[in-house]
Amino acid sequence: MSNNAVTQELAGTTWSIDAAHTNVEFGVKHMMLATVKGRFAEVAGTVEFAGDDLSTAQVRVVAEAASIDTRSGQRDAHLRSPDFFDAAAYPQLTFVSREVQPAGSDEFRVVGDLTLHGVTHELVLAARFEGEGQDPWGGTRMAFHATGKLDRRDFGLTWNQALETGGLLVGEEIKLSIDVELVQS
Repeated sequence: MSNNAVTQELAGTTWSIDAAHTNVEFGVKHMMLATVKGRFAEVAGTVEFAGDDLSTAQVRVVAEAASIDTRSGQRDAHLRSPDFFDAAAYPQLTFVSREVQPAGSDEFRVVGDLTLHGVTHELVLAARFEGEGQDPWGGTRMAFHATGKLDRRDFGLTWNQALETGGLLVGEEIKLSIDVELVQS
């Protein structure tokens, strides 16, 4: 058994995302050179367990499209526009798991449906259980790290500019990095 093994009885429990200790980040190539990173500042969700195993989890996450933050106000405004997320028409990105498969000690493959820009596609995340503990206020917390990737064109995010030197201004592959802390509800 791993050092991070869950000691808490999970069956029938619901855990809420602690937004202050959660990061949903992404990276995309700019001019086929550097990776630009960003995050969604407003994230909420729950994880419900049907049994005492992490693989019984049902994950539901919502990120507010307008909360996108790449540390550039001009770029963020463009990303909120109809060229990209169209946050006015599609205010939320959602992920709902369909299956959590064990993939090794403390590792899981989380298969679910990501909906963004009004389009839903399967997203597979490689997740790792980071540990569990009691907080100073009497609550129980768990942490996970997950990674994944998607092609933004699959979701209708097709805006781009050709470069004179060849290639595109904005990469098509988006890499995800997620650190989530849950608190038992």
